[in-house]
Parts: sequence; structure tokens; C-alpha cells
Amino acid sequence: MQITPVTPDRLVDEVAELVDAHPGRVRLAVDGPPPTRPLTLAERVADVLRVRGRFAVVVSAGDFLRPASLRLEFGRENPDEFLDRWLDVGGLCREVLDPAGPGGSGRVLPRLWDAAADRAHRAAYTQLPDDGVVLLAGALLLGRGLPLDLAVHLRMSEAALARTLPAEERWTLPAYARYAEERSPDKHADLVVYSDHPDRPAIRR
Repeated sequence: MQITPVTPDRLVDEVAELVDAHPGRVRLAVDGPPPTRPLTLAERVADVLRVRGRFAVVVSAGDFLRPASLRLEFGRENPDEFLDRWLDVGGLCREVLDPAGPGGSGRVLPRLWDAAADRAHRAAYTQLPDDGVVLLAGALLLGRGLPLDLAVHLRMSEAALARTLPAEERWTLPAYARYAEERSPDKHADLVVYSDHPDRPAIRR
């Protein structure tokens, strides 16, 4: 195993090259806790892919949460529920990942649920071309059976996560510890990025 420091710009290029090496439609997960900024990375990669002539749409896992009545059934700060039941896996597969997959219609819904307002987004469907790319960004995505073609895991140590998470989100720390131990996201990722310092990432090769 070799750990190679890279610049944030080089990381974007590495992920874009990973996608470019995959023919046809691609469903890529950019997985990492909030301090690793997975959505920012996904958006930057999408910009590079578009410059290269490839259609790309970014989907935030935060727009595919279950309604509050379901995800908060056992309290607002339950780490086990946060890990196991907050994400609307069925909706994400139905509206994004399955249509973007082989034989799918290509008709994807980039946003489903507004968690803050606790109501459906009024979003329009997007039609993916035959070589279109969906970049799904968020936390706790791997090892749960999502139909993905590629995955990038932004790995952060427990100490770094505890240091960088806002105080109001530290109740989620046990969920991230369980995720690392039980779901082994490193094993499900095509690219593992050490992200204790997101401005100074390193790639595991």
C-alpha cells in the first residue's frame, strides 16, 4: 500500500480520470463525512467532466432523506437511526440510480426531499445521455447495497472527525465509528482518499 499526497486540484483530476476510464453511463459515489466536503469534490469533478464534453449531474444524498416522521421516530439525535434509517435508499434507487444504470431510462430526479421543510422538492427530471454521469455525494453511502459503478471514499480518522465536526453534530460520531467498523467503506471504494486535512489530501494506491 502506498500513500501519495496530492493537491486538491490533482484529486479532482484523479476522480475525473477514474470516471473517464469507465464507458457508458456512470454512477459514482463520493462518500465522506461533512468535514471532508464530498459535495464540493463532486461538483468540481462534474465541472471538469463537462469541460471534457461529458454530461454530469450532481446529486446530494441530503436531498434523499426520509420524512422526519420516519427518520426521527426514535429521537433527533439517535446515531443508530442516523446510520441505518435516515437515507431514503428506495427513493434514491428508484429516482436516480436505477434509471442511470444499464438498461435504465436515463430519466433521473436530482432532488427528492427537502429535509429542512420536510416536504418534496419541486425539481424537474434530467435526461442522461448514454455516457452521462451521476455523482452522488454524501456520508455513510457505501456497504449498503446501492447500485454504483464507482466509489470514492474520503476517509477521516475518528480524532480528526471529532475535532472538525460542529458541536451540534457530534452526536453522529458513534454512527461514523459503526460505519467504519461494520461496513468497511474502504473495501467498497475504487479510490480511498485520506482526508484528515481536506486541503492536503492523500490517495491510497
